[in-house]
Amino acid sequence: MKNTAITNGLKTALTFGGGAVLLVLFLFIHINQGSVELAPSVIVDAIFQPQDILQHHTVRYLRLPRAVIGMLAGGALAVSGVILQTIAKNPLASASTLGIHSGSYFAVVLSTVFIPSTVTYNGLIIAFLGGILTAGIAYVLAGTASGNQVKLVLAGMVITMMFSAFTSLLQLFYENETAGLFLWGSGTLVQNNWDGVQFAFPFILIGLLFALLLAKSLDIFRLGEDVAKSLGQRVTGIRLAALIISVFLTAVTVSVVGPIGFVGLIAPHLIKLLGYQNHFLLIIGSFIWGANVLLGADILARIIDPSFSELPVGAITAFIGAPWLIWLVLQKRKDTIGNDKTSAMLVGKMKIPFSPMFILLFLVTCLIILITIGMSTGNNGIQLMESFRALTGVENTFIKNIIINLRLPRLLVAAVSGALLAISGFIFQGVLRNPLADPSVIGITSGAGVGALLVLYVSGISAVFVPLGAFGGALLAFLIVMLLSYRAKFQPTLLALLGIGVSAFGSAIIQMLVVNADMGVASALTWLAGSTYAKSWSELFTYLVGPFLLVIPILLIQMRQMATLALGDDTAKGLGMRVTQTRFLLALWASLLAAASVAAVGSIGFVGLIAPHLARIVLGPNQKYLLPIVALLGAVVLMFADILSRTLFVPKEIPSGILVALIGAPYFLFLMYRSNRIRGA
Repeated sequence: MKNTAITNGLKTALTFGGGAVLLVLFLFIHINQGSVELAPSVIVDAIFQPQDILQHHTVRYLRLPRAVIGMLAGGALAVSGVILQTIAKNPLASASTLGIHSGSYFAVVLSTVFIPSTVTYNGLIIAFLGGILTAGIAYVLAGTASGNQVKLVLAGMVITMMFSAFTSLLQLFYENETAGLFLWGSGTLVQNNWDGVQFAFPFILIGLLFALLLAKSLDIFRLGEDVAKSLGQRVTGIRLAALIISVFLTAVTVSVVGPIGFVGLIAPHLIKLLGYQNHFLLIIGSFIWGANVLLGADILARIIDPSFSELPVGAITAFIGAPWLIWLVLQKRKDTIGNDKTSAMLVGKMKIPFSPMFILLFLVTCLIILITIGMSTGNNGIQLMESFRALTGVENTFIKNIIINLRLPRLLVAAVSGALLAISGFIFQGVLRNPLADPSVIGITSGAGVGALLVLYVSGISAVFVPLGAFGGALLAFLIVMLLSYRAKFQPTLLALLGIGVSAFGSAIIQMLVVNADMGVASALTWLAGSTYAKSWSELFTYLVGPFLLVIPILLIQMRQMATLALGDDTAKGLGMRVTQTRFLLALWASLLAAASVAAVGSIGFVGLIAPHLARIVLGPNQKYLLPIVALLGAVVLMFADILSRTLFVPKEIPSGILVALIGAPYFLFLMYRSNRIRGA
């Protein structure tokens, strides 16, 4: 008993006392970071015995507010994470993984554009409403009663992508109104005075007090809803109150420092790893260590970028938090996460009274029609006859040159890129036995993007080598995914979550590269979203034609092996297949196709998810026609998005990737909703 008491005392001292000491140390390090180093004695005097001198003003009005808001925001996000993990019964829940950040950020940007006179307190209310909206959508789609862990995180991921697309759209169309929001939207602790601290402190304090008042109820809630009800707890009321507190704390931080992810995932688990289960202690400990995580991340951001060009701290927390998410998923693989089979969200085969050959011919016809419309569409709308006369006659050579040298290659780039992404998603879904696999979801696209950006903006190498950079990045991401997949024994639900971690890690690096390379906001958003704008014959033949002609015939030959893999590893081995080698090679081809697309049009998501799902809905398990129909569907989707991108808001243009996300995210969420209804029937 005595040894146990000593051990508990040491643990308490380490958690709370050690955390407080580390926070003070981080505070001094953080304050001392800047273009001018200050002696510790100057910092102490500036805090406790201020004088009217430049060094003291620098500490008190520039550096100290930034450090304090970092501690407050980190603590608030950590407490929010504790609450969400309990009420969602999900160890992976946080404001970032459930999409709450994206909703709050979108709401703030929307109000900035259309209600510019919004005062600070109204901004908090708007951020709160946006967060409540996204949290509600995630809970409804995942099925609250089932406590489905995987679906909740997947719903949060897709909601984040959808609302991020809405936000990017607003920033592109209202660049002047949203000027300065790009860095803030990536998460930054920059403060020029005490206004942010004075605004946030009372609200965070109120949220923390309410969370502590709810701690005992959360302890009972953790035992299970049936137990809580038997003890007289109003489960629905507790869940709603806890959700409101969590979203409120998130909204406060977003309204001041922007959306900063993963703090609410890292800090609570640090405390839980020490053995704490009591929510009163969990909340206090998480607040202290959340402050440490965020302040430490900001210190690391300045170490990585000593030029002090403000590397977003949100990218650093994602850089740290994504591997943490991967580690958590692997640690929990034997728990309910690994056993949950709800990632199978295929909605079955529709009763379509047409043969596969008819569907194939129909899609080819759609492709021809889209090419015809796309070649005839410009700033003056669709001009079919004028374009036809220009192509077939000698008059109007200007229009003919535009069609041949601008519109047609752009359409073909969109078509081939869409086909490559669709085939890549189709292969990944088959190889990983995961109907949610998509090159953008599992991190291949972000890996290719990292490689391409490294070539363009870091190394100074010629842009001719962009494809090599994209292929290298995709290959590295592919190797990581396959290694993690092997560790997870290729369980579909685990792979979906691991893919989110890999993708978030790559996206964090991309974000840091974009900011560090000082790209313009519009061009950065366009590249990150993926765009077919101004693509020429050069992109088509340099990046796309080679991989298409090389890989597609190989995949056609290996379709039988994919069908065998779908029967399960044991059956495939019984039929004489080298399962690991086959899976590795097929996934490698899929990664190369995704890399080629990224090199040509940037990071475009959802095509590799939409096309295979639609093909299976129409054809069922008919493997013979799946690959060509998947390719045609991908081409049609991206070409349709390309035409819309330049016709919806002439003369402005929407990146095709944003349009695909706006189409694909609702479709994905519909699949989740449909699967809930099917299971509940």
